[in-house]
Amino acid sequence: MENRRIVLASASPRRKELMNQIGLEPDIVISHIKERVTSSVPSQVVMELASQKAEDVAKNQEPGTFVIGADTVVAADGIILGKPSDHQEARRMLGMLEGKKHQVYTGVCIIRCGEPGRAGEKAIFFDEADVEVAHMSEAEMEEYAGMEEPMDKAGAYGIQGFFARYIKGITGSYANVMGLPVHLVYQELKKLGFWEMENRTGKESQ
Repeated sequence: MENRRIVLASASPRRKELMNQIGLEPDIVISHIKERVTSSVPSQVVMELASQKAEDVAKNQEPGTFVIGADTVVAADGIILGKPSDHQEARRMLGMLEGKKHQVYTGVCIIRCGEPGRAGEKAIFFDEADVEVAHMSEAEMEEYAGMEEPMDKAGAYGIQGFFARYIKGITGSYANVMGLPVHLVYQELKKLGFWEMENRTGKESQ
């Protein structure tokens, strides 16, 4: 396969790990753009933010580079929960999640950078999963909220960490809840031609 550069516009080690799992070795280039949100609909919010991150990083990349931006939010009863600002807010968020179902949305924007002065190809999409959290006691919520684990995660929890003991069930993609729906990323990269050399070779041998 032709060597193609792929860039992840995120500092999330979880997203990088998920990309590694499907055979991708991204370079990390973090976007420092000031995020702007014009919608209160979770699916629209994550696609807006993912697009802003990807576009900010893509403008400084070489033609042919693939840039992936992503953003994840948790929604409880229609209320968007981002990353908690402190342990007290983490405790408040846990109180909104315990004992019921909530939704996790991840938006993704993939840009295949074009020549200077020409717009590149772009794919923007999102995935949604339902997550059910078991009932938690006050002591359990206080304990978890006091940890560092929830502090950099939407909804104040990490499904792949200590909080796994409270996850009752998931409907949808586990990877999406972690922060990147890699099954959709793979399909969209195929459409944008990331693996076109490999695909062409396969067809010729049939």
